[in-house]
Amino acid sequence: MNNIKVSVIIPVYNCARYVGATLKSVINQDFKYRYEIIVIDDGSTDGSLNVINSTLKGCGIPYKVIHQRNAGVSVARNHGIDVSSGEYIVFIDGDDLVLENHLSELYNEDYDFSLIQFAKKEGDRISYLNYFDFNSISTEDFIKKELQMEILFNFFQLMYNSKIIKDNNIYFTPGVVYGEDTEFALKALIHGNRIHISNEVTYYYIQRSDSAIRTSEFRRFDIVDIFESLASFYRMNGRNDLANLIIYSRIPKAIFGNMNYFFYSCYGFDEVYYVMKKKDLLSKLSRYRGDFKFKLKIRLFLFNPKLYYKMWFRFKNSID
Repeated sequence: MNNIKVSVIIPVYNCARYVGATLKSVINQDFKYRYEIIVIDDGSTDGSLNVINSTLKGCGIPYKVIHQRNAGVSVARNHGIDVSSGEYIVFIDGDDLVLENHLSELYNEDYDFSLIQFAKKEGDRISYLNYFDFNSISTEDFIKKELQMEILFNFFQLMYNSKIIKDNNIYFTPGVVYGEDTEFALKALIHGNRIHISNEVTYYYIQRSDSAIRTSEFRRFDIVDIFESLASFYRMNGRNDLANLIIYSRIPKAIFGNMNYFFYSCYGFDEVYYVMKKKDLLSKLSRYRGDFKFKLKIRLFLFNPKLYYKMWFRFKNSID
């Protein structure tokens, strides 16, 4: 038995400038148990593979380097899951950084999942996004809070029980570029019991100007398809209550929030409204059940979209 406690899965695509630092931050963990590093090079053309091999060579940590034809980050992560041998799985992006206590802060054998906090770094600016006022929570309560947008989290904050992932065939959906990570986490969590929560910031999510994507094709709205798929998944698992939370709360909030995001990002009203009608998002927005104040905003928009936009632009409301 290899006695690997944690598999760290790192997808890489054209990250030659950054992946060396990422890997060094993973190599230099203070974790007292054995862990492995699995790097999946997704068809990089910038020399990333050379940096990966030279950084890992002689590092003293068990590692696997897989080179595949470019197929997207979901396929890369799925490949990593398939070849992993750890009792738990952690995901790190190929241009992010973790502190030396990342794995030791996450690892807890008494829980199916554990979660740490992360900071967003953009240039010299660092934003600390979220803290929790509890140190553990049932997976069911966590899912419900996420679906009602009472908490915010990112899938890479979690350490996942590998047996839960593999026994239930939980994988990332290939070909999806927005929301596939949230779907993966929320599918996995339904099969567990509790999550251990740490408020230690050990993950630095790096936002780089050369990796920013202008969503000219409105791919942020693809999250609606992801959540509809997740609702079907919950119904198949006998959880109509969670499916209904998605349909009547999470999806309308996602539509409205992303619509305001596009307005805030200087997309024109006609452009945004055309896409929303084409994707049948207006009828899905109208299904919202919940907070009266939020429902009022939706009703105002649906009653007179142009008027809502003019009011929003005049008063420069924050994104909900």
